Amino acid sequence: MHTSRAIIIGSGISGIATAIRMAVSGYEVTVYERNSYPGGKLSNIRKDDFHFDTVPSLFTKPRELEDLFEMAGERLGDYITYKRVESTCKYFFANGKILTAWTDREKLLKAFAEQLEEPAENIQQYLNLSERLYNSVGKVFLNNPLVKRRLLAKRSFYKAVSQLRPYLLFDTLNGLHEKNFATGEAIQFFNRFATSMGSNPYSVPAMMCMISHAELNGGVFYPEGGMTSITNAIYQLALKKGVRFRFDAAVERIICGGDNVQGVVVEGENVFAETVVSDADIYFTYRDLLCDENTAAKIAAQEKSSSAIVFCWGMNKIFPSLQMHNVFFSGDYKAEFQHLFSSKTLYKDPTVFLNITGKAEKGHAPAGKENWLVMIYVPSGFTTSSNELISFARQQVLKKLRGTLKEDVEPFIDTESIIDPVLFEKNTAAYGGALYGISYNTKRSAFLRHPNFSRKIKGMYFCGGTVHPGGGISFCLKSAKIVGELVMKNGIPKH
Repeated sequence: MHTSRAIIIGSGISGIATAIRMAVSGYEVTVYERNSYPGGKLSNIRKDDFHFDTVPSLFTKPRELEDLFEMAGERLGDYITYKRVESTCKYFFANGKILTAWTDREKLLKAFAEQLEEPAENIQQYLNLSERLYNSVGKVFLNNPLVKRRLLAKRSFYKAVSQLRPYLLFDTLNGLHEKNFATGEAIQFFNRFATSMGSNPYSVPAMMCMISHAELNGGVFYPEGGMTSITNAIYQLALKKGVRFRFDAAVERIICGGDNVQGVVVEGENVFAETVVSDADIYFTYRDLLCDENTAAKIAAQEKSSSAIVFCWGMNKIFPSLQMHNVFFSGDYKAEFQHLFSSKTLYKDPTVFLNITGKAEKGHAPAGKENWLVMIYVPSGFTTSSNELISFARQQVLKKLRGTLKEDVEPFIDTESIIDPVLFEKNTAAYGGALYGISYNTKRSAFLRHPNFSRKIKGMYFCGGTVHPGGGISFCLKSAKIVGELVMKNGIPKH
């Protein structure tokens, strides 16, 4: 009996998850990865006994991961363990106010009331709206391919649409927050969730208020070993299910014959398969692998999400006032986003994200020290690394931390590694260093993301953070599930 072959290009979270789903369905699956390690953006850096995850991600919706393992007939707990954290983040505002965002609802409402003087009922109503939209509109949109005919055939689609109101479509996220909250701090707090999509809260449609649901209603978790343990868990599952990995093996081109995909070219060798799934950035997939300059140009013309500069600092001191996740807000949030998306320059007062996994797990830093992953969002699209840009960013970050913590932290930096947008593109093939592909900054952006299949080439599929439904671990796992279901239906959906 002939075994169908499938090739996955790229071993990011979505690529590995897709490979698992296809292997379980009986495919002979090979994953080609140009790097020497799996995980894509979700990898780690080890330097001088300090451990750094390369992204300061919050682990939400572990059910998505559990579903993948259950589908494969395995227990997630045999591969990875995780625990719920008491607070999602500690927020430092420019005016000196501080908010601890507890995962317990009552404690969270009390914190808003006592620390920010924001009425608890405002927060409660907003979180209820976020949950309602996520469980209606979100579930229909995020769990299905972008196929109009299929969506219209679902009863859940019409139920979801009934939840929509004009203001959710035509107002911005910031506009919604200004109408719902009494304090500037609460507005800024909830505006922050647009950055988890690399987008601008002053442009993103109000409907995206559902994005805060996963973190504030669903809870935040810490995987033992850090975020890269998620990569390791699904990689080990893939190996157990017979998926073959070839590292340091860059795919040079996708082979097509007529309207059908036929395989890939790797190191000058033709490797044939009936199904090809690209987990690579959708722009580079079209420009370099499918040699389709026209489609690549259309993708390039769409507004990209933000990128980032990350400083991995090994700190020769313990800072008791900090938690595992910390945010130091800009004093002028609107100006920061104008710089990010309009003038495409780095703002002088950037919001700083500080992740210290050593707060949750011993072994990520030597005794008496801390592993600081410090990140600021910057515009995507830089073509060359700039020492001047990085130096300016570093100065502004240190200034921000010094002003908030009332202490100069620079003397305590023992070791340093830096990732800028150019390095993001080099290491992860993210076009322009954009962390999430295109932004969500227009009313149609969510629907303009590339679908998970090719409309022209039978057997060609796409997964990962730059296609539907978007970036982040849970969305990438959803992307893999959508592709797996499309492949099992064996064909191109009708429109």
